[in-house]
Amino acid sequence: MFLNSPNPFFPGDSVPSEKFIGRNSIIQTAFDQIYNRGHLAVWGGLGTGKTSLLAKLAAAQTWEQNRQDISFAVIVRFSCEEISPFTDSGFWTKLLCLVRNNLDTEAELQEQVNTLIEEGRASQDSLRQILRELDTKGKYLVLLIDDYDFALSPNQQYSEENMQQFLGEFRSLAVYTGTGQRRNLSVIVTSQKRLNDIRPSTNPNQSPWYNHYLFRQLKPFDNNEVDQLLQFFNRAITPQLREALEQIAGGHPKLLQTACFLLYQELRNENQPSIEEYVKNFIREFESSTDPFFDSLWRRCDKKEQYLLMLMVLSKLRGRLSQDRQYDITNIESIFSQYDKILRNLQEQCIIKNSANTGDNSFIFISSIMENWVIQEIWNSNDESLQERQKAFLNLMSHQQIEDVKGAIVWVKRNQPSITLSFKFVYPIVERIIRFLLGS
Repeated sequence: MFLNSPNPFFPGDSVPSEKFIGRNSIIQTAFDQIYNRGHLAVWGGLGTGKTSLLAKLAAAQTWEQNRQDISFAVIVRFSCEEISPFTDSGFWTKLLCLVRNNLDTEAELQEQVNTLIEEGRASQDSLRQILRELDTKGKYLVLLIDDYDFALSPNQQYSEENMQQFLGEFRSLAVYTGTGQRRNLSVIVTSQKRLNDIRPSTNPNQSPWYNHYLFRQLKPFDNNEVDQLLQFFNRAITPQLREALEQIAGGHPKLLQTACFLLYQELRNENQPSIEEYVKNFIREFESSTDPFFDSLWRRCDKKEQYLLMLMVLSKLRGRLSQDRQYDITNIESIFSQYDKILRNLQEQCIIKNSANTGDNSFIFISSIMENWVIQEIWNSNDESLQERQKAFLNLMSHQQIEDVKGAIVWVKRNQPSITLSFKFVYPIVERIIRFLLGS
């Protein structure tokens, strides 16, 4: 029934450019910027496909599809995470080494770069020198820099002063045009948040270090992109299937790739005895596979964000419990309305999304499986950690609300079997997906 070919989904690694789907608008914007020697900052939450996007932009086929001649471009792609610990000198050295490696047809210039590296002269000025040489040959440099967040985090070898100097130098390089010289540099960087949200402080007497970038966000996949991904199953996509996957993965690229990988794996296993076994295996494997991902998402949230997520899951969970097995968190929704900015940030990080079933601005988890993960985090939290998260809300919560939340958390901790049973609502969702793909 299903193909015996290799699994076409990529839950762990970046997606190869030939299997990359969607993101057409951002790809077109990137090539517009490259054509004009402009600069682009792409930001999106964990697992939204930033690394895969840069790999797609570096592929020769993508250049051809966007009607640009790659032969005039020197393309360098790397991640700032590879420079550990990050330093400005480490950045310039890494950059020049990769430029050198991509100058196979320019032996003389390659040797010049090699000399700069060996003499320890890798810097903004040395790269500017290389740009001038490339200009004389009618070529330009395209930098595809992943995880630029690491350049915005001081460490023991990279002080705040070092960082400010580096950011200023990199901006100067990006906007510089020498006498009689065309601008021949285009920079595309990725980060998990907007650059100005990561490092907002700027000197009011200077231009912001990030104002030369055009900003674009990687959002969850839309319906067309989900359909493109699901085409690897070789089945017509129905609204019912898309709705079911929406509850499991919410259009999140990482979660969708994981879900599809596991479905493909399960559905070509001819030894499964029943639909029920398919469902159980899928849910068990999906929870196991996504646990490190959800843990990483959780750790990247601050205490206030974590507490809001806990309040959200308590509110949603209460609606799924039978009337005689509930706790009282009256008017807790009023807290959410006072933290709209934080909720929007969690939405931009692809952790929550707008509820499609309400006309207001209420939010739900992007994946129903993550709700279960947050419940387990509540189970594992001690009183001290919960109180620490709660401190930020003391001025906005009444004494009764605080006591209600405490009571709800105690109830959840004491009633794990009932909570676990309430999450059985995921089973019929997965069953609908598997029955459709099996054609039964």
